[in-house]
Amino acid sequence: MPVQYKDYYESLGVPRTASQDEIKKSFRKLARQFHPDVAKDKKKAEEKFKEINEAYEVLGDPAKRKKFDELGANWKSGSEFRPPPGGFGGSQAFRGGRATGNAADFEFGGTGFSDFFEQMFGGARRGPAGFSHSHAGEEFAERGGDIEGDIMVTLDEAMRGSVREVNVRHPVGRGFKTETHQVKVPPGVTEGQKLRLTGRGEPGTNGGTAGDLYLRVRLAKHPDFDVDGHNLIHELELAPWEAVLGAEISVPTLDGPVKIKISAGTQSGQKLRVRGRGLPQREGTRGDLIVVTSIVTPAKISDAEKKMWEHLAHESKFNPRD
Repeated sequence: MPVQYKDYYESLGVPRTASQDEIKKSFRKLARQFHPDVAKDKKKAEEKFKEINEAYEVLGDPAKRKKFDELGANWKSGSEFRPPPGGFGGSQAFRGGRATGNAADFEFGGTGFSDFFEQMFGGARRGPAGFSHSHAGEEFAERGGDIEGDIMVTLDEAMRGSVREVNVRHPVGRGFKTETHQVKVPPGVTEGQKLRLTGRGEPGTNGGTAGDLYLRVRLAKHPDFDVDGHNLIHELELAPWEAVLGAEISVPTLDGPVKIKISAGTQSGQKLRVRGRGLPQREGTRGDLIVVTSIVTPAKISDAEKKMWEHLAHESKFNPRD
């Protein structure tokens, strides 16, 4: 089944030759611009936010980016593309223990990912069906196969939980059938966790039970945070004088900004822990916010600033190589 090709470089507004750092910077700029929390047109911003998140999910990962680049320049944005069997993940779909080829039989809606992503980067797939003896003669009841897909979960959803409406379109006979499911995203979900919807997979045969639907959580990228389990990681850029003299600086959290104290003499790469400002955990506690300092020097300075730096260089006895 052909799907709409996505030009992820175009989505992030970067050339195909862009470095990983340039891709990251472009994503952060666009993510801040189109984050639903700050945009006036929230619905439009939400769609754009999903688009740039998907693009960064691929281009921000060197392995996925390489696979995407293998498509080459023969495909243009807006053209139809027929994925290879099993998608780029290299895995085939199974039904009844036999490979049935392309996992593209399934289409998902409401997961936050496009059909192109689902089919190219390990999206929808079947699991093997199971068998059990039936009470009806010599026939065997066949349990329906499981269906797996991805669901993009924002950090706000991981923080507070949500209920999402997900559509699954799958083949039935010579046609297709679309089913709509309410998916509960509990607070504290983590990257790679599977949300299970019992009996929402493929129907069984000969009286066999239906399979299950599994949705793999992929946490949406955020312009201010990386995620490590239940901890949030924030890179805090400091001016040299803030690191040397110390400062009180406001940093973002999912609950709103908080002020932290930067001690005099703070080094680049130093980690500061703000307890209880991470994601929820099962026992009712929360992870932490880890602030990682990065000292940034000014790229351009005025003549007056240059004289002050020269004076400091002359007066200071500090030598980092001693």
